[in-house]
Amino acid sequence: MELLKRRIQEVGVVVSDKVLKLDTILNHQIDPALVLEMGREFARLFRETKPDKVLTVESSGIPIAYTTALTLEIPMIFARRKKTLTMDQDTYSERVPSFTKGIVTDIMVSSHLLHPGDRVLIIDDFIANGDAARGLIRIVEKAGAELVGVGIAVEKSFQAGGNSIREKGIRVESLARIASLEGGRVTFD
Repeated sequence: MELLKRRIQEVGVVVSDKVLKLDTILNHQIDPALVLEMGREFARLFRETKPDKVLTVESSGIPIAYTTALTLEIPMIFARRKKTLTMDQDTYSERVPSFTKGIVTDIMVSSHLLHPGDRVLIIDDFIANGDAARGLIRIVEKAGAELVGVGIAVEKSFQAGGNSIREKGIRVESLARIASLEGGRVTFD
């Protein structure tokens, strides 16, 4: 998606050879027009798979997943990282490491939100090692739902995450694939 690539070139800050900071458009402050276009593009890419739910992880994936679900006119679910007082006791839960946070957290979805036969589209902001996406995939499997694909805004293709999921026969669509962050410069595939 050329608009996303252009915005990454304009505002992206290369923190290291493995970390790209996009906090002015995706991860702290949101560029609503950009996120809306990203949601429309994911909807276009996955409409023929006939998803009936969009699933993401809180918090940075929520805006993109929301605009995708809004465009497809289906519900959006986000996996929580912390159990709340109002959350059901019966949940699908997975432990996942966070690449950027450097910690392991539990992600969970109330079992009454995902059912056998649901057609689920996973949407997230970044994929590096693929741990969050694999955790969401396992939650979909535990629910007996059907995964129709994974949409990623920014894939660091120099890390194994996206390809490790593709190798399982799962469709992964990324709006921007970054080949390298070496030398403080963003290079796209």
